[in-house]
Amino acid sequence: MKSLLNFTFILLCSLLSYGQSLSVSGTIIDIDKNPIEFANVIILNEDESEILKGISTDDNGFFNLINLAPNTYILKISYIGFEDFNQKIVLTGHLDLRIIELNQVSESLDEVSILVKKPTIKREADRLVFNIEKTALVEGNMLQVLKSTPGVLVIGDEITVKNTNPTVYINNRKVNLSSEDLNQLLTGSSANAIKSVEVITNPSARYDAESGVVINIVMSKNLITGYRGSVFANYTQGVFPNYTAGTSHFFKNEDISLNVNYSYSKDKVNRDGDDTVNFLNNSNLLNQSWQSLSNRNTWSETHNINANFDYFINESSTLSVSSNALYIPYFKYKIASNNIISDVNGDFLSRFTADNLSRDNKYNLAFDIDFSHSFTKGELAVNAHYTTYNYERNQSVISNAFDINNSFLNASAFNTNNNQDTNIFAGKIDYSLPIDDSSNFETGLKFSRTNAESDITQFDVDLNTGNETIDALNSDAFNYDETIFAAYVNYDMSIEKWSVNAGLRVEQTNIKGNSPLTNISNTQDYFEWFPNASLQYSISDNYNVYVNYKRSIARPSYAALNPFQFFLNDNYVVSGNPFLQPTFTDHIKVGTNITDYFTFEAYYQNFDGAISEVPRQNNNTNDIEYISVNFDKTVEFGFDFITNFDLTNRWSVYAVTSFYNLEEETDFGQGFVTQDQWSNYSELQNDFTLLKDNSLNISFVLTWVGKNLQGFQVVDNRLFSEFAVSKSILNKKGIISLSVSDLFNMHDYDLSTKYQNQSNRQFVDIDNRYIRLGFRYKFGNTKLNSNARAIDTEERDRLEKKTK
Repeated sequence: MKSLLNFTFILLCSLLSYGQSLSVSGTIIDIDKNPIEFANVIILNEDESEILKGISTDDNGFFNLINLAPNTYILKISYIGFEDFNQKIVLTGHLDLRIIELNQVSESLDEVSILVKKPTIKREADRLVFNIEKTALVEGNMLQVLKSTPGVLVIGDEITVKNTNPTVYINNRKVNLSSEDLNQLLTGSSANAIKSVEVITNPSARYDAESGVVINIVMSKNLITGYRGSVFANYTQGVFPNYTAGTSHFFKNEDISLNVNYSYSKDKVNRDGDDTVNFLNNSNLLNQSWQSLSNRNTWSETHNINANFDYFINESSTLSVSSNALYIPYFKYKIASNNIISDVNGDFLSRFTADNLSRDNKYNLAFDIDFSHSFTKGELAVNAHYTTYNYERNQSVISNAFDINNSFLNASAFNTNNNQDTNIFAGKIDYSLPIDDSSNFETGLKFSRTNAESDITQFDVDLNTGNETIDALNSDAFNYDETIFAAYVNYDMSIEKWSVNAGLRVEQTNIKGNSPLTNISNTQDYFEWFPNASLQYSISDNYNVYVNYKRSIARPSYAALNPFQFFLNDNYVVSGNPFLQPTFTDHIKVGTNITDYFTFEAYYQNFDGAISEVPRQNNNTNDIEYISVNFDKTVEFGFDFITNFDLTNRWSVYAVTSFYNLEEETDFGQGFVTQDQWSNYSELQNDFTLLKDNSLNISFVLTWVGKNLQGFQVVDNRLFSEFAVSKSILNKKGIISLSVSDLFNMHDYDLSTKYQNQSNRQFVDIDNRYIRLGFRYKFGNTKLNSNARAIDTEERDRLEKKTK
């Protein structure tokens, strides 16, 4: 009877145990008895084929894995710079492992510390990978990160890589906004979740043919279930104060993943200009000189929301819904200019003032649905995209004229209303198939349809009565319709010392632009091939050589095709050109890597029909028009030297210098004009990790852009400088940051144009000398990394609205 009772008691305890939710807990420390925060703790089944649960340690190194069933498990603990801890556990009740001490990896600890705390740069045959995770750079915004990325130059709203406007991606998803909207998006987006920036100079055929150069911002991914959130705020003092604030939230469990990011910015940006146009007579001698001193202020309020929802249908299939919304309810653009007219001797003749005020209201909404499925061998991805873009601008211009005695003569005024409504539909399907361990095959199809309807109405204003009369000559409408069909194949292989990537993309483009009021139309139908290839040969572990080739296309933006005019005053105007043709580019590069520290490259680019905005002065009417045109010939070639190394365990250096020549040629109706210019681009970047706990990070970047040629305009030397520092506080949950831009006040620049009967110059004083203070606070499971991504399609970047 006693034995029966004992058996019954044991059986009941066992059954009760199986009905409970059990747990495993413990505290992780290092050899100095300090708690290790953010260590990864995961539970696997006994054969280690499946991860069942995971968590990160808190500020005290403590972890507690709950809701476990009685079973045999494998417990794994890992943290960078320490040996992994593995232990088999048989769980029959709540298990407290108490103290677990991790051993340091002495032979690689210094290297690991550098990788975590300082930017690292990896050169590959087709790209440069700039790893900035957990450095001072991530405490700013995304635009600051791009400014510090080797080879990337940011001037105002324009982002360039070797005189080419790159296509910007986030997690391999195209961010398709106008240059102005993209600038606002990147400025208002915190960089704390960026892992690395890839500058891809030879994108594969999977990328759109317009992607001649790609900047891919790689965000971190959620690897463990849980929640993470953060709030941040930045104060920037330039000429005027600017403010940015935002919050990010990330959640993931076994079935879903959700992230929502919101940011708000309120900005006032200043820009000063000193422009001179030398109007010439029939002998190309000076007739009159017009000097325009202008002050431009831009006020804006921007709301940006990015959301992404993933539903993990099963282990092989995922359904994603994404949205990106950019809303600018308040945008005011004001230009005040004083225009002084002088004779050939520099004596005063007359002057006029112009006050230009524009108010904009616009939004850009993008929605995506993605489905991906992994087969036993291969992966299928399907995407559907929709963008709606609405833009409204009301502009008023009033001018006052004064005579040779500086006495008031008369005044004139006009108003314009400009509206644009654009809709984009796109769909694509991609399939990748690993052929074996060393090769992979990719193929896909894409369709996109863009429709844009614009109209502008100009009114002449009677200043005595206030009555408005429609100016039919400067009023118009423009309808644009574009359809693109694309297909591609791509193959990459890596065998022993050889690495090969080759692909082909074909695109059929049908375009129709029509201006019904002026009866201007432009129809383009063309089928084009876009091959690409990369070949690399490793002579030894420390020496390899490579060669790349790619053909790409640059289609004109919708705004550049739009024949509407934006008046700065009665004599200065920015015009669209409905007859623009696409630009085709052939890019060849050869290079070699010597050890991990030195790279030498030579490259050649031929641009067929390069598009550039140029100033064109009319010496008969004393007008100047900024208009985009196709050049007959544009060729660039150059030589680059790149190095990166660590001076100490706490100080890393990246340096590049490039000598290149650019030649431009075209016929403006008076015979061919040819200009060429040798230039130098050099960059020096220093990154430091300080203090015992590596909590202080510093980045200092200098970029020299020598005298160069841009659209028959010679741009003088410039020196760009950026300093950033960040310090972790509040047990590493808070971060304060400081950044300073343009330390030497050499960002501003001169442009001069002098050929045939064209003679003008500009001095541009940009509001990019500032001090920025920032603070970010993390909460929730702060070990989680963001899986934020922006999903768009290639067409949206050509929604560009330019103002000169």
